[in-house]
Amino acid sequence: MLEKMKDEIELVCRHLEVARAVADHQPIGIMKLSELLEQPSHRIRYSLHVLEQLGYIRASPDGAVATARAVELFGHLNEDLDELVRMLETMKRDA
Repeated sequence: MLEKMKDEIELVCRHLEVARAVADHQPIGIMKLSELLEQPSHRIRYSLHVLEQLGYIRASPDGAVATARAVELFGHLNEDLDELVRMLETMKRDA
């Protein structure tokens, strides 16, 4: 069960890394993101697809660009992550 959670967290980390790179370097294409993040293009493509479906990025003729929703995500990301850490710490204490 925890291995599955770890895999999901790693995937979310990659999606966040891609979203941040798009926001910092927009507009940006798959190949440039792949080089920048040192990730295979198929992983970048998947993350871009997920992020677009969730409304954090959108495609443009020049490459991916961040949306207002991405700006909002990064605006309170640390607080959201702190809440998750607190939840995990509670699980650890209760074990």
